[in-house]
Formats: sequence, structure tokens, C-alpha cells
Amino acid sequence: MARGPTFLLEKAFVGGPVCGVDEAGRGPWAGPVSAAAVILNPKRIPKGLDDSKKLSAKTREALEVEIKGKALAWCVAFASVEEIAALNILHAAGLAMRRAVEGLSLAPAFALVDGNYRFDLPCEVKTVVGGDGKSKSIAAASILAKVARDRLMVEMDGLYPGYGFASHKGYHAEVHVEALQRLGPCAIHRTGWSPVKLVLAGEPLKQAALGFED
Repeated sequence: MARGPTFLLEKAFVGGPVCGVDEAGRGPWAGPVSAAAVILNPKRIPKGLDDSKKLSAKTREALEVEIKGKALAWCVAFASVEEIAALNILHAAGLAMRRAVEGLSLAPAFALVDGNYRFDLPCEVKTVVGGDGKSKSIAAASILAKVARDRLMVEMDGLYPGYGFASHKGYHAEVHVEALQRLGPCAIHRTGWSPVKLVLAGEPLKQAALGFED
């Protein structure tokens, strides 16, 4: 059995280009959710594609350059903190995915989407649970989405200093817990998230956050 993602799912579709779609940033307490869509060139697939969470930041950044240089088409899109609040995180992620697919320079006939939720995209959709470990196209999308969001959160660290966004990217971390209690939420915190709501309500976050799962 092959280890890591393959191109078999892509080859199973006949009738037009196949894009892989994935998101990054569903779990953080702050920042937007990102999504990417990628149509790989079957003759120029970068080596080392895998679930972005399994790769180091340095490897992801190197693969980002290679993916963008070799893919037939790619696009990264976001859904804002305000859109997350209005739609909920699932549908905000779907909105970012739709924006990414619609932004491709080559219209796909099929989309392989990581997960089990069939989002409304402008092409036929096949969901793939654990897709970033099974499909090279989804793995490529997961890398682009992750790198783009991480880069944005580093920028946000400069705009909203003191929270440590450059290190934890808005996720649960001790420095984030401490900063939230000391500074209160900033403009990019997700006010619907339990830890942020607790701080806004004047509740002690440290104890409540100890068992919190992103």
C-alpha cells in the first residue's frame, strides 16, 4: 500500500480538471479561516506533498513555492472573523472554499474536498475524510491554506502586539490565555468562541481553558 497521498482519486474522474480543496484555521480563537483550491499538473507534481500538519513550517513554505510554480491553477481565499460570527465556522469555511474554487484561473469539473461535509461549490464535489493524507491535490491545498493563514497571523502580530499571534497563530496557548486575560480580546478575536466569551463576561479564563480542546 502506498504511503501518504496519491493521485488515484484525481485519475478516477474523467471529463475535466480536478481540484483539491482544503481549509486551515477552524479551531483558533482568533483570525480568519483560510481555504485553498489547487489543480495539479499530473506531469509536474511536487515531491513530498502531505497533510500540512505533518510537515515543518520550512518544508511547507518550500512546497508552497513549488506548488504555485507547477500547478495548472491555484487560489487561496479567506472568510473573515465577522463572517465566522455571522455564518458559524463550518459555513464560513465553506465560503472560503467557494471563493478559492471560484478564483481558479482554470474552472474545475470536480472538487475533492477534505472532510465529510458537502459544501456548495461551483462544480461536482466528492468529500474525502482524511483527504489531505489521501489525495495529492488536497494535500497541496492544505499546504497553501496553512502557509497563507500562518503568514497573515504573523502580520496580525504586528497590528495587535502582546497576544503572541506570530507564535501560536491564534490557537490555544498559555501565552494566549494570559494575554487574553490581561489585554482583553482584540478586533480579530472570535467573540463566539468560549474562551473569548468568558473573558468578555469577566470570567477567569485560565482555569476554564485548561481542558479546552480546539
